[in-house]
Amino acid sequence: MPLKRSAPAGALSAAQARRIALAAQGFGRPRPASPGRRHLVQIMDRLGVVQIDSVNVVSRTHYLPFFSRLGAYPRDALEGLAWGKRPAFFEYWAHEASLLPLSTQPLLRWRMEDAREGVGVWKGVARFLRDHPALMERALGAVAERGPLSASELELGARGAGGWWGWSEAKRAAECLFWTGRLTTATRRATFERVYGLPHKVLPAEVHDAPTPSRADAQRALLRIAAKAQGVATERDLRDYFRMTPADARARIAELVEAGELVPVAVRGWDQTAYLDPAARRQRRIAGTALLSPFDNLIWFRERTERLFGVRVRLEIYTPAEKRTHGYYVLPFLEDEAITARVDLKADRKAGVLRVMAAHAEPDATPDTAERLAVELRLMAGWLGLAEVAAEPRGDFAPALEAALRR
Repeated sequence: MPLKRSAPAGALSAAQARRIALAAQGFGRPRPASPGRRHLVQIMDRLGVVQIDSVNVVSRTHYLPFFSRLGAYPRDALEGLAWGKRPAFFEYWAHEASLLPLSTQPLLRWRMEDAREGVGVWKGVARFLRDHPALMERALGAVAERGPLSASELELGARGAGGWWGWSEAKRAAECLFWTGRLTTATRRATFERVYGLPHKVLPAEVHDAPTPSRADAQRALLRIAAKAQGVATERDLRDYFRMTPADARARIAELVEAGELVPVAVRGWDQTAYLDPAARRQRRIAGTALLSPFDNLIWFRERTERLFGVRVRLEIYTPAEKRTHGYYVLPFLEDEAITARVDLKADRKAGVLRVMAAHAEPDATPDTAERLAVELRLMAGWLGLAEVAAEPRGDFAPALEAALRR
């Protein structure tokens, strides 16, 4: 169904849209003095989804969005919420591999069905399921009999037999069953290895037994979450949040507009109609600082990042070292309402040092940027259990940052 182009109901300046987006993402509020489990749940409810990634050069990314908004919270509190005995979050493929509130699980069952049926990007999953029915039953039987198991404990078929990133057949079977909802994550090991369990034994009964909404109802609910988390967003922004197809997103956005749950607006400088969450907070200013994971919800859709901040952010992990512009694991620095710098960070755990491998300024940098960035880096180092911050002399902002760190 094509998206009916409603005339924008009003206009926002680029600065107003940016403040709405920042407030929706949980910025611009004082950090709590003693952040804990309750605050983590509040941030998850605000964001709706947090991406998981295994790269641990600084910290695995799912820890970082909470730090950016709360400061130095206890990391084991997040681990308990995600993988403890009484979790409040669950894992599934939402934006990418993600943590989400448990209440979202029924809203993603249509995607699990798509994986079973081989719809769209899930063709390979459905093919593997069809080609290996005995393998699937053996995997499910092993988990049912022995309890939660990692892929390495399943010991099914060939090991690292090529294809799918060199996964073993056990890993491929477990992941297919995970994507289709027949297995879920029971916990994670210290090595970050996923341990698979049966959904009816892992998920609370009120979640597992909750009615399955229709595809359209679930997609509308996900778009409401995306709109709340972004404040004001284009169609592409909204559908990227939970990685919906253009056709599904356009149909559901049109329905939400008709129901008055999204308000079309024009944002000066944006070349696409935007959609405003009617409940979005409109703050006169946003104050505060934050180091942003490259996978943070605020900046994970690079087109939106450039539109909001005028800064081009690219992930250079997979770029050869000699061709990188800013570094390997680069965190943009949010200073009030602007991205003013970016730092390539590495946690040198053996030496107890947070190393700034390179530092670069952005056009919106201020005379206070180096000092404020140094404060945030020291806070991060302490949170990571590191004793100090050391800056390498790389990047145009390195001298100013080194001086600030010496003070």
